[in-house]
Parts: sequence; C-alpha cells; structure tokens
Amino acid sequence: MPTDGPSDRIYSYLCLRFRYFARQNADKFTLHAAFSAPLQEDSFTMKAGLRQIPIQGAAPRLAGNREWDGLPMPTRFWAILAVAFGVSLSVIDGAIANVALPTMARMLGISSANSIWIVNAYQLAIVVSLLSFSALGDVIGYRKIYIGGLGIFIVASLGCTLSDSLATLVTARVCQGFGAAAITSVNTTLIRLIYPRRHLGRGMGVNATVVAVSSVAGPTLASGILSIATWPWLFAINIPIGLIACLLSYRFLPKNPVRIRGRHFDWRDGLMNALTFGLLIASIEGYSHGLKPSYIGISVILLVVIGTLFVRSQLHKPYPILPFDLLRIPIFSVSVITSICSFIAQMLAMVALPFYLQKTFGYTEVHTGLILTAWPAIIMVVAPIAGLLVERIHAGAMGGVGLLIMAAGVVLLAFLPEQPHVADIVWRLLLCGLGFGLFQSPNNSILIASAPPERSGSASGMLATARLTGQTTGAALVALLFHIDPENGCHIALLLAGGFALAGSVVSFSRLSLSLPQGLTRSKGKA
Repeated sequence: MPTDGPSDRIYSYLCLRFRYFARQNADKFTLHAAFSAPLQEDSFTMKAGLRQIPIQGAAPRLAGNREWDGLPMPTRFWAILAVAFGVSLSVIDGAIANVALPTMARMLGISSANSIWIVNAYQLAIVVSLLSFSALGDVIGYRKIYIGGLGIFIVASLGCTLSDSLATLVTARVCQGFGAAAITSVNTTLIRLIYPRRHLGRGMGVNATVVAVSSVAGPTLASGILSIATWPWLFAINIPIGLIACLLSYRFLPKNPVRIRGRHFDWRDGLMNALTFGLLIASIEGYSHGLKPSYIGISVILLVVIGTLFVRSQLHKPYPILPFDLLRIPIFSVSVITSICSFIAQMLAMVALPFYLQKTFGYTEVHTGLILTAWPAIIMVVAPIAGLLVERIHAGAMGGVGLLIMAAGVVLLAFLPEQPHVADIVWRLLLCGLGFGLFQSPNNSILIASAPPERSGSASGMLATARLTGQTTGAALVALLFHIDPENGCHIALLLAGGFALAGSVVSFSRLSLSLPQGLTRSKGKA
C-alpha cells in the first residue's frame, strides 16, 4: 500500500491521466518535456473504491488524420473495384478447386484422398496467417499488405499453373493461401477507409455481394473452363485479373490515415499464432478425416500447451495479434460471437444439404448444385439493401431478425415433405439466404466500426477469423453427426443449424442495449 495521503494519490492519478491525454494529442499541441517522457509503470488505490488500478507501459502515440472520413467519388468507385477484384479472386479460387478435384486427381495420378490436400493446404495457410497479416497491416499499412497479398497470389497462381506433381501443386497452393490471407485480412478495413462513416453499411453490402456472386460463379466458372481446357487454366485465369487489381490498388487505395508510432510486429507472436490456429484446425479436421485417435490426442495436447502460452502472452500486450483489447469492447465481442454462431449454422446446413437432397430425395449432383444456388443468389440481392437499411435501422435488430428468419428456413428444410417438389426446397433456401443477407452486412459494419481507427486491421482479421472458425466448426459437427448417426445425421444437422442461428439471433438482439460506434449512432435513435 502506498504511504502517500489521499491528496497525493489523487494528484498522481490526475498527472497520469493528463500525460496520457498529452501523448494522444502530441500532434496538436506543443508540450513541455516533462509530459513527453514515456509513462512509467505505476499503480495506486483510490480511497473510496478500494480498487487498485494498474497503469502499465507507454500510452499510444498516434500519427495521422483521425478525422479521415472516406474517399470522394470517383476515386471511391475505383478503390472499391480494386478490393472487389481481390476478394473475388480469393473466394473463387477456394471454390473452383473443389469442383476440379476429381479431374486433377486423375491427371496427376493421385488418389482421391490425397487430392484433398490441394484444398486443405489453401485453407490451412489462410487460417494460420490471417491474424498476423491483419496485425502487420496496423504496423506497415493496409494498402501494402493488400498489394503484397495480390502479388503473392499472382506468383502462386503461376506456380499452380506450371505444377506437374502433387508436391509442387500443394506448395503453390500454400503460397496462394498466404496471399489470400493477406487480401482478406485487410479488405474490410480498406472498405472502412474507402467509405464515409455514415455509408459504411453500403460498403459492407458491396463486399457481401461480391462474396456471394463469387461463391455462385466459382463452380460454374470451373465447369466452363474444364469443358474447353485443362485444369491448369483454372489458376492461369487469376493472373490477368490479379494484375488489374494490383494496378487499381496501387493507384487508388488509401494509406493508413492513423498509425501508432514506434509499434513493431512481434514475429514470435506470429509463430505462436500460426501454431495455435494450425493445431486447432488440425484437431477439428483430424476427426472428420478419420485420423487415428492417438494423433488427434497429441494434437489436442500440443494445442492446449501452446495455446495457453500464446493467450497468456497476448493478455499482457497493449496491441496483441489475438486482439484481446478489442474483445474487451462489449459490442465488438458480442458481434464476434454472433458471427461465429451464424457461420456455424450456415456451414452445418450447406454441408448437410447435398447429402440430404441426394441420398434422401434422389436428386443428382447437377440438380443439387443448381438448387443450392438459390441461397447465395438471394444474398446477392439482399446484402446491398441491408447495407443501406443499417443507416436507418439498428444493426442489432436487423441481425437478430435476419438470423431468426434463417433459423426458420433451415428448420423448415429439416421437415420437407416425403416427395418435395423443387419449389418446396427453393423457397426454403431463399428464406435462409434472405435471413443471412439481412444479418451479414449490418454485423460486419458494427464490428469494424467499433474498433479504434488504428486497430482496424486487427478488427478485420478478427472478423475473418470468426468466419473461418464458424465454418470449420460447422463442417466438423456435420462429420461428427454422420459418425454418430449416419441414418439421421442430415436431419439432426439442419435442426442444430437452426439452434445456432436462433442463438445468434438472441445475441444480436442483446446489442440493442449497447452503445453503437461513431457513424452508426444515428440509427440507434430510429430503431
């Protein structure tokens, strides 16, 4: 306990607070040298509350324009086009490989089981590097990360095109995954910089539309290319599109308007992050791919040990790769939880439905693919509308209603008639897509806007990580249900998807009691 009197402790507290304010506003005021020194580690106790408050490390020194509010037209149009090109490349490339796996396995002379690595290598590379790239963007600039990611993606696509064996193709796909991770880690942050605060929902709506269009176009594009050319052309097509995206990005994308002076990227944290998330995915995917329990057990033990060390180290850092500082913001953490629930529900349904339609109702693969297109197709229409509505309606309410509609849709799919007509399936899928489209743009807007400008990269990375975590968990749950109850696994998966969507809806509605970020506060009063 300090021996100073109450007045001394209050004086110390006021000095510390003033020095913190001074450091944040150093670019606006000429300050005495006494207040420009780093804040020293200190602690004190306020008499009334009997609560010890630690003040650790130096306050952040911010450089740049904190009043940045988007790009003017027509620069904004070309900038969002650059982002759209990059995002579409990363999404389409994940989809086309799935369709082409049988063809690639046959032409490379490998088994179907080994061909799965062509997909897994890409996804694993994204997962292990996503948060590191987003944190690096906070340090060196989001524009540099995005353009660098495009460059890596283009070179890796050339490597995929020239590959003549599984080993070279998987290596190139890993590099492609790193490029895609760099692109997706900062794309929503760049949208925040491109659009004015009041129109952020519109930007998120455009982004959701691009993702939905790319998801629909991927399988169709792959089928079209394979009908007239060999599989290497699936990757060669990325090169000219990527070069156009690079040129547009270099010319029109903005630099970081706000940056923390003196901050450096910790490569040891990056390695620990990669090991933690790599082991997490390996543990989840190991069961669904039929690995021996002993291997899965070793993976889980390593995950617990390394993950614990990683989390403990991140808790004591002012700007961690795993953004605990952002997760302490109530509306940010609630939005992350809602996002995870929604993507678990979506993946549960999307993985189970092909089996449900083909095995239970006898639809062919082609018919199944065409029917399932209804889900992302309606998102293409709804997402930009939701992006406009979030300027007038509370994002928490829109997200809650959207996930409630989605929950109704997937539960209705679980109770299809014994001999359903195509229309019976399609209108239920449209209901699911309508709900998800109403949820996605408002949720992404509120999540990104709730982070401080200098932490936008980490917020974008956390958004993408929540999506990947939800998708991986959803797919693993379907595999688990198929193992436990092969006969009714699809039916149970759809009901479980409805449960997760309902849980996400409840969490989303809870945001009505929380303060909205700047730029979205206008909608709170109108909700």
